[in-house]
Amino acid sequence: MSCDFLSLALPGVQKLSPYVPGKPVEELAREFGLDPAEIIKLASNENPLGPAPMALKAIQQALPELTRYPDGNGFVLKQALSQRFGFDLSMITLGNGSNDVIELIGRAFAMSGTEVVFSQHAFAVYPIVTQAVGATAVQVPARDWGHDLEAMAAAVTPATRLVFIANPNNPTGTWVERAEFEAFMDRVPEQVLVVLDEAYTEYVMAEDVLNGFDYIDRYPNLIVSRTFSKAYGLAALRVGYCISHPEVADVLNRVRQPFNVNSLAMVAAVASLEDDAYLAESRRANREGMLQLEQGFRELGLEWIASRGNFIAVDLGRDAGPVFQGLLRAGVIVRPVAGYEMPNHLRVSVGLPQENKRFLEALAGVLAGE
Repeated sequence: MSCDFLSLALPGVQKLSPYVPGKPVEELAREFGLDPAEIIKLASNENPLGPAPMALKAIQQALPELTRYPDGNGFVLKQALSQRFGFDLSMITLGNGSNDVIELIGRAFAMSGTEVVFSQHAFAVYPIVTQAVGATAVQVPARDWGHDLEAMAAAVTPATRLVFIANPNNPTGTWVERAEFEAFMDRVPEQVLVVLDEAYTEYVMAEDVLNGFDYIDRYPNLIVSRTFSKAYGLAALRVGYCISHPEVADVLNRVRQPFNVNSLAMVAAVASLEDDAYLAESRRANREGMLQLEQGFRELGLEWIASRGNFIAVDLGRDAGPVFQGLLRAGVIVRPVAGYEMPNHLRVSVGLPQENKRFLEALAGVLAGE
């Protein structure tokens, strides 16, 4: 073949490396000859409880209509979100997961000659989207593994078009308080759009927690994105959304594909919004699992980053790569985060009690065998 197809791609795309997701159970089973039933996966921040019963029932009822295209406007889901959170339908943009929403924002507002600001150790999709659209990434050094909003505000220039803030942040689990967020927003020019990524916010149980929805009316340049993949347990269906000023939502819907959220995802999301008992159980299980992991790390003499997500980053005090490989051989999948400039950490999703126990036992064995 004589044609270099990569050279035909956009300059930003040419420099991209594909996103590497957590290793699937089936792949690990093939690689090491393991029984898939004996493998536990704590790598992708999935809800270990499985989907809500009401969501499963809604999916079953919707199956006969699979020959029909989804509602391209997502009216029923938008209406459910409007009733739950009090926003007009004109302020809601639906996405194929919140990742899709982030990409829509990047495609709609960033381009060559503009800058996108985000924190060190922040979600990998932010630099990927920035590079793909040809914008300039401005990564601001983290403070105590989290966002330094004062430094991020100082990094804003006349060329800045977008700022991404993850709260809680993935993969560190760190969070932003109300006062510092308000001080940041008051400094940012109105023509700079701020994306507050709240993919894990449903897991936060602290008092007076920062809730982006409280600031939509106050700051017209604020976009708040959320997902049903985490606390609502619908990761496989890929459904997320964002709330913004109607004029911002109008721009996003101009680039959004008309059927970007499938019918099963939408009916499951609507049902999940109504299942308060499931959400409460997800939060309870996550809190207890987090305490179990923290206690296990304490007994192993390991440090960790305090987290408000459904995952925790543990500091092994050494290169985490060999430990990650040892855990794989033991049938335990976690997430290495060297690509986030955290070579000594592993990110571990909170699992069921027996899964957390199995992970801690495997970790102790690997550390003892080094």
